[in-house]
Amino acid sequence: MTQHDDIGTSTDLVRYRIQAARGDLRAARILFKEEEYRAANNRAYYAIFRVINAVHALDGKAYKRHRDAIANFNKNYIKPEIFPRKIGREIAEAEEIRHASDYDDFYIATKEEAAEQIKVASELIDLLETYCENRIRKDSREMKSQPGE
Repeated sequence: MTQHDDIGTSTDLVRYRIQAARGDLRAARILFKEEEYRAANNRAYYAIFRVINAVHALDGKAYKRHRDAIANFNKNYIKPEIFPRKIGREIAEAEEIRHASDYDDFYIATKEEAAEQIKVASELIDLLETYCENRIRKDSREMKSQPGE
């Protein structure tokens, strides 16, 4: 699906999604502190999902279905080793844990598991935000160096 940016630029959208991811990460930390581990898993996962979608926005893409966003991230960024394969595995695990936390009636989310989800989300946000900002700067330099039309 192509991204429609009727409001703001694609750069604005990238940065908005990163801020939304950071907001979800803050919420995960608050829930963790309150020992709400299932909900913390949910918010940590959504932080990951939103920052993945920030990367997709760099390419003018948007995916409503989580499966599509993750599959395309793996195809375009993990498989060509722009990001380490380890990240692809961490994302898949985060999705599984979020799904179990949200939908499995008798799933018991542990403190250790929630702490790991938050750690993964935090590291991923930092890594992908750096990537996005570098791409934005690079794209901006390239546009300035192209001859006028």
